[in-house]
Amino acid sequence: MQDEQIDATAKILKSMSHPIRLKILCLLQDQELSVGEIRKRVKTTNANVSQHLNILRGQGIIDYRKDANFIYNKIIDKRILELIKKMRLLFCPTL
Repeated sequence: MQDEQIDATAKILKSMSHPIRLKILCLLQDQELSVGEIRKRVKTTNANVSQHLNILRGQGIIDYRKDANFIYNKIIDKRILELIKKMRLLFCPTL
């Protein structure tokens, strides 16, 4: 790997490494969710969820669409979907 690739990979992994962001990504693995639904499942404030979603959006990991008053989020980086799938197999084999 080139230094640029290593730096880019480290930056993406760092953005995923926070427990709330990792949980959000696990939730978004199989479905698109609204900010409110993510907040309920993560059990934190709207402001906190929005802050974490902005970090993931900034890295190009997720994107959103607006439908009336709701904002729906989904993972757009297929590599992240593969990585989450592998992590579940390695770290959560009973799920």
